[in-house]
Amino acid sequence: MPPPTDILGVILAGGRSRRFGGGDKGFADLGGQPVLSHVIERFRPQVGRMILNANGDVSRFTCFGIEIVADQDHPEQGPLSGVLAAIDWAKRHAPKYSAVATVATDVPFLPPELIEQLDAERGNGVAIAVSAGRRHPTIALWPIGARAAVADALACQALSVDALATKVNAVAVPFPMREIEGHAVDPFFNVNTPDDLATARSLIAKHQER
Repeated sequence: MPPPTDILGVILAGGRSRRFGGGDKGFADLGGQPVLSHVIERFRPQVGRMILNANGDVSRFTCFGIEIVADQDHPEQGPLSGVLAAIDWAKRHAPKYSAVATVATDVPFLPPELIEQLDAERGNGVAIAVSAGRRHPTIALWPIGARAAVADALACQALSVDALATKVNAVAVPFPMREIEGHAVDPFFNVNTPDDLATARSLIAKHQER
């Protein structure tokens, strides 16, 4: 199935990676390529166009060949800042897009049907991914019309993405576990810590040995 041409994909890379020890988690090596490259490879085919939300010296992402969009009105106030920046970018530069799909920079096992399923379930509202009973509010689909709610939350310093998703009655879309070399793996497994990276490397290595 071709990707939805009216959905803008946004990789949220604006975090500070404190639990990872600082630096950009997306640059960590995973199976011979950066974690971010795995995310791009899985996400790009699912959307009409893709951008990266990042702050600081954005030249560090040049090698990935993606347009960078920095936080504007509420810089570095968490993922909601990235969501707002992406919606505003779409309104200015690509008005044909009706929604913004967000994923984190550290989820290398994204399911190939992610956006298709979120879009099918959301109606005209917001949809977030759920797996193993856990909500993943940064893995979501936001209609352009959600801008006011996102901006209001930031203005009030209500920075929890999950709290906003609940407030706007976001549809929770469940995704099954993935099997990788006989292991049940959460499709939204994120590389938050060095131990998580070691686990991801082990899974990738087993797959590459085949």
